[in-house]
Amino acid sequence: MADLLTDPANTLQVRVDAPNDSNLFGSLAGRSLDFVVLACYPTAPTNARAGFALPTGQTVPHMHTGAEAPLFADDAVRYSLIAFSHGYAGSPLSDDHFVLLSWLASHGYVVVAPFHGDPRFSNLRIDDFRDAVKVLTQLSDAVAMQSLRPLAVSAALDLVLSHPQWRDHLHATRIGGFGASIGGETMLLLGGAALTTSPGLSSTKVGADARIKAAVGYVPYFGQPLLPPFGCDQQGLDSVGLPYLGIAGTADTTAPLQLTRQGVERLTGERALVTLAGLQHGFDPASGADILTWTLTSGRDGAGRARCDAAVVDDGPCGRRRR
Repeated sequence: MADLLTDPANTLQVRVDAPNDSNLFGSLAGRSLDFVVLACYPTAPTNARAGFALPTGQTVPHMHTGAEAPLFADDAVRYSLIAFSHGYAGSPLSDDHFVLLSWLASHGYVVVAPFHGDPRFSNLRIDDFRDAVKVLTQLSDAVAMQSLRPLAVSAALDLVLSHPQWRDHLHATRIGGFGASIGGETMLLLGGAALTTSPGLSSTKVGADARIKAAVGYVPYFGQPLLPPFGCDQQGLDSVGLPYLGIAGTADTTAPLQLTRQGVERLTGERALVTLAGLQHGFDPASGADILTWTLTSGRDGAGRARCDAAVVDDGPCGRRRR
């Protein structure tokens, strides 16, 4: 991503130093890696900056150019932060991810999202059992890719919390997380989960970030039966107290519901699992209102949750049935 920039000096970027741990970072251990960061925020109604048109047809509204500073909706407010982690091989500007970022920013949050650039480190997908078998033969690359993700998120938070154009507008103690697909796994690694690092399903902690107080995982990736991401029987989640809301689909074969339920039940903090009937892996515009409602009200009272129009909540130990 950094190679595409026309003005790198005025772009949010971070450099991550991968620890010298070959168990987690494989051939990338000890190397420095660059990540570009996107930030979305509530802006003033008078913001007349032009949007930036993407080849997909999406437009990034009010894009900064040069050394321009953000134009916040209220300069006197310190906004809560959301650390956003996109799905495998995507980006914050993928159509489905950008819809979510824009929604969250429109509700009063500053959303910070690194471009993970997963194919730089691993070009593997784990959509089904056959993919999981293939990953086992090239596990070191997949482990390194997953281990770098939480480090990039933490570095992105470090960047905006110290950046002169951003730091005085952010509430440093009110930080949440949102992850889509493997980004949902990334949030749990930031919560202290241990990552599968061997075909024998041993697991190792990557590094937690206590600044993130709660997280939402949309179609969160809890692995395939042959290769769960958090060790044998998801035991790497046993010490994770991060409050976590999972929003999963009943028809998702990439992130099977039974493994999602198993993982959520392992968590030791407040947790809930919402299942959307018939939802497959990916963003479903028809479920957008439900996704946003559950995300924004998960930490509030039940009256807020009851505003869902069509969400079906699993009636297992992680939730209650409601329409």
